[in-house]
Amino acid sequence: MDAKDIEADLIRVHCTEEQIQTRLGELAVEVWDHYEGKDLLLVGVLKGAVMVMADLMRHLPGSAPMDWMAVSSYGSGTKSSGVVRILKDLDADITGKHVLIVEDIIDSGLTLSWIRANLSSRNPASVEILTLLRKPDAAKVEIDTRWVGFDIPNEFVVGYGLDYDEGYRNLRDVATLAPHVYS
Repeated sequence: MDAKDIEADLIRVHCTEEQIQTRLGELAVEVWDHYEGKDLLLVGVLKGAVMVMADLMRHLPGSAPMDWMAVSSYGSGTKSSGVVRILKDLDADITGKHVLIVEDIIDSGLTLSWIRANLSSRNPASVEILTLLRKPDAAKVEIDTRWVGFDIPNEFVVGYGLDYDEGYRNLRDVATLAPHVYS
């Protein structure tokens, strides 16, 4: 879906599909160089990170395994509740592996802080974070994030995997959703 197809639902586009792909290509090179020769496992956070994970992996110059976690902290609202529930845990044992959490967005940081602590308790060699988007003004906790695609304003955004009540995930760009849609 293109932004022009739903322009009445959007306020503005923050990152175009082309900008996202360029940045993910740059990040993939940095990630590959950092983990060269190490036992790397990419861990995606469902559902939002599906697009980021798929495109990041396509840009990697070699093979890396992936696994998925699903957690809930939003429900159908537009702000993180801060209460995290695991809906789907990892299939892989991460003991001794270098874990790279691949996220779509860091908002308050509460959910990701919990995920990182949870994974760190499982004896990995390391746990790092890559996120496509970060909202510095929304942070409630500081998250040490090794790779960030774009910093964006503290607005409710959709597209490229990000949703509002399961809609808009297939928007190719990342855009601010108009308040009349969720009010």
